Amino acid sequence: MSKKILIVEDDPSIAELEKDFLEIENFTVDIVSDGKDVFETVKNDPYDLLLLDVMLPSIDGFALCKKIRQESNIPILMVTAKYEDTDKIRGFGLGADDFIVKPFSPTELVARVKAHLSRYDRLVQSDQPKDVIRIQGLHINASSRQVFIDGKEVELTTKEFDLLTLLASHPNQVFSKEHLFERIWGLDALGDYATVTVHIKNIREKIETDTHNPQYILTVWGSGYRFKG
Repeated sequence: MSKKILIVEDDPSIAELEKDFLEIENFTVDIVSDGKDVFETVKNDPYDLLLLDVMLPSIDGFALCKKIRQESNIPILMVTAKYEDTDKIRGFGLGADDFIVKPFSPTELVARVKAHLSRYDRLVQSDQPKDVIRIQGLHINASSRQVFIDGKEVELTTKEFDLLTLLASHPNQVFSKEHLFERIWGLDALGDYATVTVHIKNIREKIETDTHNPQYILTVWGSGYRFKG
């Protein structure tokens, strides 16, 4: 069965260009031009990946990304006409998986889509280091991709879950930001190591009782982070 991709783009020429190149690669592609129609579309018709333009009528891509992340962990690639660190950090913090800057090469777009779909498939299937991780009050179920703190489920984005699982699978091992970025986002991801800091901050806010005195993810100044085993 071919993978289903939803393009959210209000410029018809760009949307059709993206669709044409993705369909050549045997993807099933739909287009939505207005942000207000996206959430119900995704909710009613499951997709494998979302190409989300930042500037949209009715509601912008950042707000949509945040809303979709509350319901789904599918890869979200944000498409933008500008590339600023503040937008990038904001998008990653809301759960975006990658950024593609206009004008872009259609072949690069296809390559990034394939890479994120492949990485997502590996992560949700059998490529997990351990099925269940229990450390103190933290319980990570890799098969169901669920996280519990003292028996209460905590909702994490795809990248937050992957990052937490990697750290928790190697207790007391120090990982640099560079290493974490390359392991979770991939060598060819568009972004920088600052997104690791953003994701660690988000994870701590969800699993730590006191973010200023964390008991799970510790900062090793000048080196990176380690999970306290």
